[in-house]
Amino acid sequence: MNVPFYIARRLALVKQKTFSRFIIGLAIGATTLSVAVMIVAMSFANGFQKVISNKVFSFWGHIRIVNNLDEKVSTAEENPVTENLQVEKLLQSQPGVAGVQEYATKSAILKYNTDIESILLKGVNNKEMFRRMQPFLEEGRWLNFDSSGYSLEINISRYVADRLEIKVNDTLIVYFFNPDGSKRARKLNIAGIYKIGIEEFDKHFGLCDIDLLRRMNNWEPNQIGGYEVFLKDYKTTDSLTEKLYKKLPDGWYARSLREINPQIFDWLGLQDQLKNILLVIMMIVAVVNMLTCLIILVLERTTMTGILKAVGAPDSSIQSIFLYNTGFIALAGILLGTLLGVLICVIQQQTGFIKLNEEAYFMRTAAVEINWWQILAVDGLTLLVCIVTLLIPVLLIKKVNVVKAIQFR
Repeated sequence: MNVPFYIARRLALVKQKTFSRFIIGLAIGATTLSVAVMIVAMSFANGFQKVISNKVFSFWGHIRIVNNLDEKVSTAEENPVTENLQVEKLLQSQPGVAGVQEYATKSAILKYNTDIESILLKGVNNKEMFRRMQPFLEEGRWLNFDSSGYSLEINISRYVADRLEIKVNDTLIVYFFNPDGSKRARKLNIAGIYKIGIEEFDKHFGLCDIDLLRRMNNWEPNQIGGYEVFLKDYKTTDSLTEKLYKKLPDGWYARSLREINPQIFDWLGLQDQLKNILLVIMMIVAVVNMLTCLIILVLERTTMTGILKAVGAPDSSIQSIFLYNTGFIALAGILLGTLLGVLICVIQQQTGFIKLNEEAYFMRTAAVEINWWQILAVDGLTLLVCIVTLLIPVLLIKKVNVVKAIQFR
């Protein structure tokens, strides 16, 4: 029989009301709260990153392939370039690529009655993008493509629709301006209204048929603004961008969306830093509480320690008793904290009771993504740190004098 383990278990099960029992309850509660906060913080941070990344990548793809390397932001027009089959084959052959899409952009003025709004129209030529953006569609439908010509439909954001006071199926006039100062106009029907939730995209963009932009810009039928590359895993964006940059033909360049929209990804990086800071603070809280609990247990059991020493128990066995005892406490706190943290996350997933300011956080409801390996890592690391840290105060047991300990009151 493991005697230290047996004694520690009996001590943990004692129902006698003592000051140490209160401290034990406090330590379990603090550990529970710390572990729950760490799990909730990580799950919410995961949700933030996933939702916002999906919004950005669904609209613009993960990597843009362009024919001129400049510092244009996402709200600038692309210069036209001729389609390149060699580039398309190279992009489609890369492992991890989910899709490749041609696109073009053109500044335009939308007019409805007496109201006008300036936006950047993004032209696309297939419905694959709309499948990715389906969660953002609020009213109507995505535009249909006309195989015999170009579509006279348009999708606009909720922000633009509210500014123009326009609804689905209404018709507006779109003005396109050429470099020589001339303008061309087309009447387009509002097929649907979407809301991405990212201010920069909702304020400045609309979606139309790429053939419409070709016609309005007097481009050739095979001219585009560039290619968008959609990946299966966004974590491979940087490595694949660098790889494509080296493999593309002369004059073609790869730019990750992180380079084009650094402010959004800097914001996501800040969330990671805040998450790490919170994890460290909660870990310190858990350790300090366990240290306090152990010191109080050692002091309260001074008489027991003296008796055990008097009957020949080695210091290592006595130390093991207290380590086992506080290990039970840490384990109880970790298990309860895990249950509480997961419960909060599941409730948020099911009900969305935590609401956010969409202008500040790019979403109306706090998003949650539970990663079980992260939860196991938090539990294991918390238990390990607590036990390693607790080795320090148990050294006090070696200094306990047998006679004084037995007489201790």
